[in-house]
Amino acid sequence: MNEKMQTIALIAHDKKKDEMLDFVGHHKDLLNKFHLIATKTTGTLVNKNYQLKVETMMSGPLGGDQQIGARVATEQVHYVIFLRDPLTSQPHEPDINALLRLCDVHNIPLATNRKSAHILLQYASRKLEDRERYPSTH
Repeated sequence: MNEKMQTIALIAHDKKKDEMLDFVGHHKDLLNKFHLIATKTTGTLVNKNYQLKVETMMSGPLGGDQQIGARVATEQVHYVIFLRDPLTSQPHEPDINALLRLCDVHNIPLATNRKSAHILLQYASRKLEDRERYPSTH
C-alpha cells in the first residue's frame, strides 16, 4: 500500500450486499484511487465483480469488524462505509457497536446508508484532489 494513499473500509450486512455492489459499481473509478479494505464476503464480492484491489479481513461475525476497528483506532482507516441492515438483529452487535464507537472516538467519517456514503465519498474525493494539488500541505 502506498503510505500516502487514504484507506476506505467497506462493510455491508448480508441484506445490503447488493446495494454495496451497486454503490461500488457507480463509484469504481474513484474508489480505485483509495486503498480499500473490507470484511471477507463484502471484499470478495467487490473483487470478483469489479476487479478492485480490496484487502479482505475476516467475516464480520468472526472478527472482521474488530479488525477494521483496530485499524480505525491506529489511524490506518480514514473513512468507513458500513451499509447496515437496521431491521435485522446481528449476532455480533457488540462488535458493530464497538466499531461505530471507535469511528466516533477517532473522528473517522462514517456512512451507514447509501446516501450518506455518496456524501462521504464526495468529501473524500475533494480531500484527495486537495492532496494531489497541494501535496506539501498534507
